[in-house]
Amino acid sequence: MRLLLLFFTILLAVSAMSQTQVADVIFVNGKVWTVDKAKPSAEAVAVLAGRILAIGSGNEVGKFAGAQTRIVDLKGKLMLPGFIDNHTHFMSGGFQLQSVDLRYAKSEAEFAALIKARAEKYSTRWITGGDWDHDNWPGGNLPTKELIDRTTARTPVFVNRYDGHMALANSYTLKLAGIDKNTPDPQGGTIVHDKKTGEPTGVLKDAAMNLVYRHVPDPGEAEMLEAAKLALAEARKFGVTSIQDVSSGNDVRVYQILRDKGELTARFHCRIPLSQWGNFAAVGIKVPFGDDWVRVGSLKEFADGSLGSSTALFFQPFTSDPGTRGLAMDVVLDGRLEKWGMGADRAGLQLSIHAIGDSANSLLLDLFEKITKTNPRWDRRFRNEHAQHIAPKDFQRFATLGVIASVQPYHAIDDGRWAEKRIGHERCKTTYPFRTFLDSGVKMCFGSDWTVGPLSPILGIYAAVTRRTTDGANPNGWIPEQKITVQEAIEAYTVNCAYAAFEEGEKGSITPGKLADLVVLTDDILTIDPVRIEQVGVELTVVGGKIVYSK
Repeated sequence: MRLLLLFFTILLAVSAMSQTQVADVIFVNGKVWTVDKAKPSAEAVAVLAGRILAIGSGNEVGKFAGAQTRIVDLKGKLMLPGFIDNHTHFMSGGFQLQSVDLRYAKSEAEFAALIKARAEKYSTRWITGGDWDHDNWPGGNLPTKELIDRTTARTPVFVNRYDGHMALANSYTLKLAGIDKNTPDPQGGTIVHDKKTGEPTGVLKDAAMNLVYRHVPDPGEAEMLEAAKLALAEARKFGVTSIQDVSSGNDVRVYQILRDKGELTARFHCRIPLSQWGNFAAVGIKVPFGDDWVRVGSLKEFADGSLGSSTALFFQPFTSDPGTRGLAMDVVLDGRLEKWGMGADRAGLQLSIHAIGDSANSLLLDLFEKITKTNPRWDRRFRNEHAQHIAPKDFQRFATLGVIASVQPYHAIDDGRWAEKRIGHERCKTTYPFRTFLDSGVKMCFGSDWTVGPLSPILGIYAAVTRRTTDGANPNGWIPEQKITVQEAIEAYTVNCAYAAFEEGEKGSITPGKLADLVVLTDDILTIDPVRIEQVGVELTVVGGKIVYSK
């Protein structure tokens, strides 16, 4: 009888072992913050076939180890879900890495010298990108074509301000585009003129930039692939495992090519221009359409411009320029935004609309409310992209309508250097209002707006938690009552971003069954002094269980 019992005991043990799944990799000895309220912390994570198999203590997870399992010792480091960026211009970022970088030029002379050096190296190639910031210069004056004409007589130049809402053309480019003192402003745009001569200065704002962009040659597939690979390397370095991108159809094709080659190291949720909604609707595409790597179904449009270019749409005039309260885009003025928005929503496509000024955000809430009252009910998840300046009356409307505030926290410590000069202190109290959004019950997600801001989520978390402006003028935080906690900022970069893309069942937390997209940091941002967060780096970036970056 004893022999029979022993036999059955051994049989049951062997059977149990055969049913236990064997992990491909197990991360041990870590401080794992899962962003999953059901089990917020752990010390080990097992991964199988690109997904999270188990989390828990070392002993609990160790049972999934086999002879071929790779064991990675985290040495006590903090592991988080992979960061998700809610708003990038990813291909532009890749091209910017190849182009002239004007972001940190400290004077007009330095700006001109950098363009001169680029023109001397590539005399006939378009000089684009740039990302200049005239607020870094003494006097803060906008650049003019005269700064660069002498050294770029035969080189087409069109370099944008870092917010992407105005750009400088040299005389060669203005002539190519047919722009002179008699060219009228297009609807939704401004051609800046010299107040004495009436001649264009070279600066074009918003829709006026299209007068030049139509002449800029499109890059070929090989150039796009090269740019995408450079941008992916940047994302890996910063622990970004998913990108919610403002994409063109050609961009999506590039991501698909890299996916098919097994060379994608980030996942893409692509937003196509709203004007193309009918193409998606005609073939029955609804959000989120695609696979784990590349998805579409969200649509992007602009309601206004930007604060730095004085084209964000406000209820009251700019303090710095009382002659304007900003620009509503042409699609707002001629009714296309409402027409397209109604049709796209009816087709099951997500609206992600750029709104910066308080009037633009209020206008969008009016539109979203009209859509919900007109179209059939569904889980639509409206997004206000940027949602920077909010009228106090509108916070509760965000929450009631379920509108997602898709914000980029680094802008707060960047724009905070000069925002009060543009719109005064009172309006700035509800500028980048992270705390008020959360306290009002608004779903808020974070990103970078790269290349407008740096791609690093660590810097975004630092900005949201400290609000210390980049000029060092606000050591205790600019509008400090809008600070949020580190935990809240991490949630905004992970599970909230996943929700904003209809992907909360697949990513955003370290939960068994979800994709094994993970990041390990050099320091514990949950416990260190928040002012030190900006110095923290990424130790490991993991996508689908594979280590794609190691410090």
